[in-house]
Amino acid sequence: MTALKSKSVAKPSFPHPGHDHDRCTADAIRHAETVCAGRSQKFTPIRRAVLEALLASHRPLGAYEVIDELAKVTARPAPITVYRALDFLMENGLVHRIESRNAFLACAHDHGEASMVAFLICDRCGSVGEVPATRVAQSLNDAARTTGFVPKLSVVEITGTCAHCHAS
Repeated sequence: MTALKSKSVAKPSFPHPGHDHDRCTADAIRHAETVCAGRSQKFTPIRRAVLEALLASHRPLGAYEVIDELAKVTARPAPITVYRALDFLMENGLVHRIESRNAFLACAHDHGEASMVAFLICDRCGSVGEVPATRVAQSLNDAARTTGFVPKLSVVEITGTCAHCHAS
């Protein structure tokens, strides 16, 4: 958790509107290459292209929006191909699924697979930030277990207004 806290403090939940997006994207791709190499996984061209499409903005995209983005630069991929790439990227912690939007978000944070995060979804600009939520998720899982329910997945999504939109 300490490493997660220090990473969260160094990397804001929402990037500043004027941040160096090319560097942001390049860092995320390098992170993905490192993760895949460390796990002896192949970071194939389609997986890279799907991640790059998600990295094009800090907003979640549906699978068909990813397909539309890819179709701008290459032959339109089959939906199953994109869904398989998204599954791979999620399994390796490189993409999150935003349940309420049925959409996917690139993740360049270096948190563990079991780390719980809360998604902060801006109603105005559509950007999504993430913050550590281990204690919140643990509390919810404990409450569920007291009823005999065995939780499998905890997703915390909070909608509101990001600091950038609130200030403007």
